[in-house]
Amino acid sequence: MRKRQWLKEIRNRQRMNHDQAAALSGIDRTTYTKAENGYPIRVRTAQKIASALGFDWTLFYTHECDDKEQSFDSA
Repeated sequence: MRKRQWLKEIRNRQRMNHDQAAALSGIDRTTYTKAENGYPIRVRTAQKIASALGFDWTLFYTHECDDKEQSFDSA
């Protein structure tokens, strides 16, 4: 299982901790932490996190890219 570094970068750029990101997403903190740590998550959970943090929820399910390609780029 690979951690979702890109998700951590998005959260950090918004100056949030796990509790804040989870609350904004409307999910439990443990669920958010599992998502960031690479555990499989439900589509609805991916959509909630993505909507709250402002990115495309399909990033959670993009298996073809490596860590470098998944890195968050604000440009």
